[in-house]
Amino acid sequence: MPSKASLTFDHAIQDALDLVNHFDRLNSQPPPPENEVLKRASLVMALAALETYFEDRLVEAVETVAGTGDGHLPKFMRDSLANDLKYFHTPSTDRVRPLFQKYLGVDITEGWKWNHMEPSTARNELNALAKKRGDIAHRSGRPQNGTPAKHAVSRDDLRRHIHFIKQLVLATDAKLS
Repeated sequence: MPSKASLTFDHAIQDALDLVNHFDRLNSQPPPPENEVLKRASLVMALAALETYFEDRLVEAVETVAGTGDGHLPKFMRDSLANDLKYFHTPSTDRVRPLFQKYLGVDITEGWKWNHMEPSTARNELNALAKKRGDIAHRSGRPQNGTPAKHAVSRDDLRRHIHFIKQLVLATDAKLS
């Protein structure tokens, strides 16, 4: 049974997919340069959906482990987690792993394995995506003065990135179930 967090993720990731679909509908040969913003925005939205998934999934798991009562331990864990999540911001391996280890005693990244993906490769891929998202969100990635340049996000890479993020959610849910 999927977690509540994964159901919320399924809804949120649709924004990233909608942006890709808008790009496809507006695309012509050659594509207008202003359409590239849709691909960059799609990647930012996909990583935001993943960030929210990790936060929600951790809260959900902590409630399962500690309970939702008003006792000292459940309240302490919820308050501590809420404080830690204020500083989470980027869903990179070095931010995700310590939170899951601290609150659940599990290296969640060891569960990031599927088809031809090994945990170490998944960790590296997530870190590269988080860096790319940061570069796009904070430095735009928009070509300067109409000068032809490699796009920050290709359409094929974007589809592959979104697929990877969806698989990461499935693997995380499976590890925690």
